[in-house]
Amino acid sequence: MQNLLPEPPATKLPADTEADKALAEATATGTTVALKTVAAAHPAYSGGWAALAAEALAADEPVTAYAYARTGYHRGLDALRRNGWKGHGPIPWAHAPNQGFLRCLHSLSQAAAEIGEADEAARCAQFLRDSDPAAADALT
Repeated sequence: MQNLLPEPPATKLPADTEADKALAEATATGTTVALKTVAAAHPAYSGGWAALAAEALAADEPVTAYAYARTGYHRGLDALRRNGWKGHGPIPWAHAPNQGFLRCLHSLSQAAAEIGEADEAARCAQFLRDSDPAAADALT
């Protein structure tokens, strides 16, 4: 069956150059404290939460990763909605400001799987693929 309705336009989040710079500097230091400073200074910036979630997953701390990823995911949803997203439609991976949200979504799926939340893990993995298959391919 062919869908006759047009797909909604891609949602592209605005850049946050100040937060991007802070995250790059924090990442260069390689410390959790530096990443936490970014999240505290820029709480609406999903990139900082994504970095914390990825670090927690790497340290085998799935509950902590889940909390960081869930925070970044919800802050990202808020930003997407403010920028015209209506709950569906493409969120392009190629647009760098979208990557923090998409990374949080991926980390949330991974952390959910690790703590036994199979339904949540599957839902997040499908949401990531539906947002942009390139994101799912790049992150898995």
